[in-house]
Amino acid sequence: MPPTSHDPNQLLTQLEAAKNRFDPGQALLISKLLAQLSKLQLADPRQLIRFHECLLFLRAFPHAPSLVQRVEHLLNTFHQRIEKIRALRAHMALFDDFDTSGIAGTTMQDTLSFDAALWLANCIPRNVEIAWNDYWDDYQAEHSRTNTWPRFIPLLEEDADVEANIPWLRWLDAARGRQNPLAWLLERFQKLPLPARQRAELYDSLRIPLRWRLENLRLSRTRNWTRPRRFYFHNAPLLQRCEVSLPRELSQPAPKLEKLSLTAGESVMHAIREVMAVRYRELYGTTLGDPSSVVRANLGRGVVMHFWGLPPARRLPLRAYIAGYTLKNGVPINYIEAIGLCEWIEVGFNTFYTYRQGETAWIYAQALRCLHVLTAAQCISIYPYQIGQNNDEAIDSGAFWFYRKLGFRSGRPDLQKLCEEEEEKIAANPQYRTPPRTLKRLAEAHMFYELSGPVNRAFASRHGNQPRSGARMQPTAQAVGGPSPNEPAPKGRKNNPGPWDTFSTRDLALHITRRMSREFDGDSHKIRQAFTAAVTRALNLNPARWTPGQRQALENWSLFLALIPDLPRWTPNEKHRLIKIIRAKSAPNEMSYLRQSQHHPRLRAELLRLGSNPNQLA
Repeated sequence: MPPTSHDPNQLLTQLEAAKNRFDPGQALLISKLLAQLSKLQLADPRQLIRFHECLLFLRAFPHAPSLVQRVEHLLNTFHQRIEKIRALRAHMALFDDFDTSGIAGTTMQDTLSFDAALWLANCIPRNVEIAWNDYWDDYQAEHSRTNTWPRFIPLLEEDADVEANIPWLRWLDAARGRQNPLAWLLERFQKLPLPARQRAELYDSLRIPLRWRLENLRLSRTRNWTRPRRFYFHNAPLLQRCEVSLPRELSQPAPKLEKLSLTAGESVMHAIREVMAVRYRELYGTTLGDPSSVVRANLGRGVVMHFWGLPPARRLPLRAYIAGYTLKNGVPINYIEAIGLCEWIEVGFNTFYTYRQGETAWIYAQALRCLHVLTAAQCISIYPYQIGQNNDEAIDSGAFWFYRKLGFRSGRPDLQKLCEEEEEKIAANPQYRTPPRTLKRLAEAHMFYELSGPVNRAFASRHGNQPRSGARMQPTAQAVGGPSPNEPAPKGRKNNPGPWDTFSTRDLALHITRRMSREFDGDSHKIRQAFTAAVTRALNLNPARWTPGQRQALENWSLFLALIPDLPRWTPNEKHRLIKIIRAKSAPNEMSYLRQSQHHPRLRAELLRLGSNPNQLA
């Protein structure tokens, strides 16, 4: 059906509907709609945002080759539209929402961690600056300046320690000369004789707001895509969630994971930082990822995923970490995070707003396939935030039912019972919708999916081993797609409790902290020293020749291992394998550490006993 109106809103409504349909002739209809819209001066920011998101979706999920060049041209020139409405004094704040930021021609502002700020300043030095007006008004930031800037400016203490109304900008201008203020500050921090983590903590305490202009940079969300080697064109309806079976997808042959060179890995890390920066997101593993650990999987249907770990100095004390993101026809559409111990991993999966109607369930299944190969995990856990705990967006999108209908179950028996009662209501009345209040209750606990069958070791057998792997951090959002049809969960999935249902590294750490308070006067150094000595004796080891990273891993693990009363009586083989696990924590490939932890039954049993029953630590 050809366009029937010259009204921009009606044309946009037609385009929004057409982009999700793949009947014969849809490509021609979309082409005509794009031609009409391209001629219009869209003066309303809301209209421009709608047009922009349609273009990005069409670039990721194209109907035909004929559309790609037209869509790319419209995206590459989109900044001109933004410049025109700015000249008309339009309300530009609408372009700075969490889901609409990053459009070419707009400006962004945020307080970034040291590593992210350093990367951004090096990436677009002429386009990024300190947002001075907001910086001077922050009382806490001024207190931090008083404590920090004297490290870089001689005799500043004479003024900052005792006077009011410090002329900070005059001091900075005097110190930096002709150098850019932000570049000068960042260089001073880089030269501090401190470990990287401490330098970052000191910078972060300053809470420096940065402002960056996107203009028509490739960095912008508008142009942050690349041309794939081969496009995948959709000439049939997109795969819906109800068509996706996790058991079927996970039983497919293992995806091939290609280990990238260091240079290619650095390019991937640069790309994901761009993806996150223009969306006001900063994830631990996307800012600090290890470029030497990057692997790539080509999964079909135009989907390519990259995964990587953390460098040894940045790893978590006990759990292993892996992050990733997805390209669809060269367009970044989501990011992924997985953190785990033994055979258990928590998986965060965030599909960006623009693409949530685009085969999200199938792409999620491919992410789990890759993670299963990388980690050999058998128990997949979903953090409560992703399904609605303190997350209204997840409630509105029905995130709980997205996972439930893929076969996940609640980790709390009372909530699983509530879930089944809701399913009975849905079965009795197809028009019934779970109230938000009930969805919030269902989001009070983790959800779980247990894989069945042997661990897929295809990647390990092909390559002999796993690939080498090495602020203001946001939790991983759910972003799994819009409301789904209200059909029951797949039949045959077990809802029995699992061994990891009540395990929590947070509870374990909190109880260790309380023990520090009771027995070591609240002194972290004392408990670390005492527990490391006790574990060293129990394992009969001498870490004198260990690397600093291995000794740090021993210290971290000792905080838990010292709680095991019979650790000295473990068999020599159990102790030997435990020592190998500890040393592997700082190895180039953290996935080898995770896999080794899966083959130590006694260690796993103690983790579950103490991490699932925190009262035993009281």
